[in-house]
Amino acid sequence: MLTHNASPNKLTFPSLIKAAATLLPPLAFLSGQPLRGQTLKRGVSDDPFVQTSFVSLYAQLGDLVSALKMFDEIPQPCVVSCNAMLDAFGKNGDMGSAVLMFSRMSVRDVYSWTSVINGYARNGRFGEAIGFFGKMMVDKDVIGGVAKPNEATFVSVLSSCANFEGGGALHHGKQIHGYMVKNENVLTVFMGTALIAFYGKMGCFEYAYKLFSLMIVKEVCTWNAMICSLALNGREKDALETFRMMECCPNEVTFVGVLSACARAKLVDLGLEIFHSMQCEFGIVPRMEHYGCVVDLLGRAGLLKEASEFMETMPFEADASVLGALLGACRIHGATDLANEVGQRIIKLQPQHSGRYVQLSSIYAGEERWDNAAAVRNLMRDAGVQKVPAYSMIHQQ
Repeated sequence: MLTHNASPNKLTFPSLIKAAATLLPPLAFLSGQPLRGQTLKRGVSDDPFVQTSFVSLYAQLGDLVSALKMFDEIPQPCVVSCNAMLDAFGKNGDMGSAVLMFSRMSVRDVYSWTSVINGYARNGRFGEAIGFFGKMMVDKDVIGGVAKPNEATFVSVLSSCANFEGGGALHHGKQIHGYMVKNENVLTVFMGTALIAFYGKMGCFEYAYKLFSLMIVKEVCTWNAMICSLALNGREKDALETFRMMECCPNEVTFVGVLSACARAKLVDLGLEIFHSMQCEFGIVPRMEHYGCVVDLLGRAGLLKEASEFMETMPFEADASVLGALLGACRIHGATDLANEVGQRIIKLQPQHSGRYVQLSSIYAGEERWDNAAAVRNLMRDAGVQKVPAYSMIHQQ
C-alpha cells in the first residue's frame, strides 16, 4: 500500500494493530513500533479507535505501563476503550485496578463483565471468577438486557468451575448449564466443548459423553475435551479409540490427552509411537507438556532409567512438571536414590511449593530413612514453607 503511494488513514491502522497483536511477542513488538510511528506521521495518533487498538496491543505484549499511558491519552474513553483497559489489567495480573475501574464505569456491557471474569480466571482466581459471574447475573445490566452473558462469558466461567478446587464447583457449573439450556437457542461448539471439559474434570463422565454425542458440529477442541475426559475417568482405551475416530486434524492439545491416556494405561510402545508420529506425520513439534507425558509414561511403567535418560535428551531444561512426573514414579517404585536427585532439583525450581517437600519426605519415610525425611522437613521449615491442609469433599451428581 505504501509503495503504491496510497496514504493510510485512521481506518487503516486499527486492523493493522490488531494483526500485530496476534503475532508472537518479539514480532508483535517489532511490528507495533513502526505502526506507532506511522500513526504519528499520518496525524491519526489521537483517534480513539487507533488509541484503543494500541491499548490492546500493549496489553498483549505485557506492557501495562504503556497501555495505561495510551488509555490516559484518550479524552473521553468509550465503553470499548474501557473494556480494552480492563483486559490489559487482567492479562497483567492487576485485578485490583480492573475491579476498581469496572466499578467506576458509567456504562458497562457484556464484554466489561466478561473481561473481569476472564482476568480472574487467567490469574488462577477461579472462585472469584465464579463469584463475579454470580454478581453479573443479579445486576441491573443483565436484568435490563444490556449485558446478557455470551459465549465467551460461559466458556470462561465454566473453565473456572472446572479448575476451582473449593466446594460447590459442580453445583455452580450445573446451574450455569441449566441457564444455558433455558436461555440459549443454540449450544455453540465452544459452549458445548466447555461443558464437556467441565463435566469430565468433575468426574461426571456420563454427562460429558451425552453432550459429545448430541453435538452435530465438532471442532478439534471438542474432540480434545472428550479425549481428556475419557483419560481422566479411567477410560483410556476409549480415549485412544476416540483419537482414531477424529474427523479433523489433531493439534498439540490432542497429543497431551492421548499421551496421558497411554501413560495411565501403561501402553509404553503405543505411547512412544504416537509421540514420534507427532512431528513425522502431523508436523507438530513436541513441547514441554508432551515430553512430560512421555516421562510419566515410562515412569508409571517402572522404566525409571529410561525415563531419566529420555528427560536428559530433551531440547530444553526440564521444568517442575516434568521433574514432578519422574518424582511421582520414583515414589511408586521405591527408587529412593533417584528420587533424592530429582527432588533436590525440583525444590530448587519451586522452593515455596509445599507439596514437593512433603512428597520427597514421604519417599524417605516409606524407605524408613528417617534422618533424610527429617532433614527435608527441616529444610521446608527453614524456608518458611507451610504445608497446605488437606480436605475432602463429596459431590452429589
